[in-house]
This record gives sequence, structure tokens and C-alpha cells, in this order.
Amino acid sequence: MNGTYKNITIQIKDGIAVLSFNRPDQLNAMNREMMDEIIAGIEEINADGKAMVAVITGAGRAFMAGADIKEYGSQTPEQFKAFQDRGIQLYETIEHAPKPWIAAVNGFALGGGFEIALSCDMILASEVAKMGLPEVFLSLVPGGGGTQRLIQRIGINRAKEMLFTGGQYSASALFDWGIVNHVYKDEEFDTEVLRFAGKLTRRPSGAIQQLKRLAHLSLSPIPFSQKIEEEGQAVTELFYSKEAQKAIQDFIDKS
Repeated sequence: MNGTYKNITIQIKDGIAVLSFNRPDQLNAMNREMMDEIIAGIEEINADGKAMVAVITGAGRAFMAGADIKEYGSQTPEQFKAFQDRGIQLYETIEHAPKPWIAAVNGFALGGGFEIALSCDMILASEVAKMGLPEVFLSLVPGGGGTQRLIQRIGINRAKEMLFTGGQYSASALFDWGIVNHVYKDEEFDTEVLRFAGKLTRRPSGAIQQLKRLAHLSLSPIPFSQKIEEEGQAVTELFYSKEAQKAIQDFIDKS
């Protein structure tokens, strides 16, 4: 792995890549340098053939407590626009990745940190995790897709509550609302995250890639008939792959 990062760490083992935010003294608050490193780290993992599944998490007691407000508030107009554009690139690099990305929310995930989690395919949370979009307290709104991705996940009613109040919500509450996939005991969190991610390493990568693409396609405004056509093309392409043909024959042989 690249050894030049200051604000993140990357480890790959048994097909699982783990990218950790590493500014624990700042609750992993994201400045421009850190944002650039996160994007580079995501791109590095996406390009690494040994990594079948990616996990993104935080060092210390926070996943990420949003943007580094001291730097954020002192930006020139040009710097502000560049920061916003890079942020959008960050979230899209996760969302459009060919492999699955799992947010392992170990503590506070606020503002941009929660937007990163919402960009992931699934969210696993420690029982002590708190999540929210508190931008309203600064007379702002989320700027990295937080409003739209949140509404897609839980619907407009509950999304409005979270956005208007700017509150911090527990992992159990967001599990009930369908944002969080699983909640684990804090002392077992790391083990359970790797156990869950390990399941995905045992699934065929070609099928997972197509499933991710088709899931996102469901949110597209294209006609439903075209979505079904895309699904049919995907299953046909996969059916004639060596991977699928072997799996089908293995199943028949065991019957």
C-alpha cells in the first residue's frame, strides 16, 4: 500500500481493504489535505485486484465529525468551490466504485462524515455511534449530496426531521429507519465488521458488480422497461461467463 498518507491508513487482508480516517485528536474532521488523501486511497483500493470488498472507518472514538470548521470557515471563494467540488468527487468515487464499500461507523458520523457513510453500499454501526447532518446550526445545508441520498434511503418525511433539527441520531434509531444495516456491540464491532465483509469476499465479484450497478439503476429516471432490459442483459452476460458456468455445473453435480 501507498506509504505517503498522513491522515488515513490502508490495510488489505483476506480480500478486505480497510481505509481508516486517522486524525483521532480532531475526531477525524476532514480538511482539504485529508480529503485529497481519502480520494486517492479510495481510487487505490478500487484499482487493487486483491481487494474484493472495502471498509471505511475511523480511528479513535469518531468515524468522522464532518469538515474541519477552522479551515472550512477561512476559505476564499475559490478554495470553497474547490473544496465542494472535491467533496462531490469523493462521494461519487465510493458510490460508483465497481466493488462494494461498507461504512463501519464506530462513533460520531456527522456532516460530511455521514455523507460518506450514505455514499457507501451498506452501513454497519457500533451501538455507541451517533449520526446526523448538523449543517443547519451553521445556517448551511449539506453540500455533498446528503439531502438527496438521505431521502433516497428513508423517504422525505424522516429526512426532513433529520435535516431540519440537525440532531444526532443513535445507531438503533437509524437501524429502525432503514439507514443502518446492522448494529453491533462496541466491544465486538471490529470483529463483526470483518466477519460481515468476509461474507462478501466469498460472493462472485462479477455478480456483485452487476448487482451494485442494477441497484443504483433503480433510482434512475429512465423507463422501468429499460431497467428490466438492463437486468436481462446483465443476467445473460453473466450466464455465459466461465465463473457462472462453473458454479452452475458444480451445483448440478452436487444435486
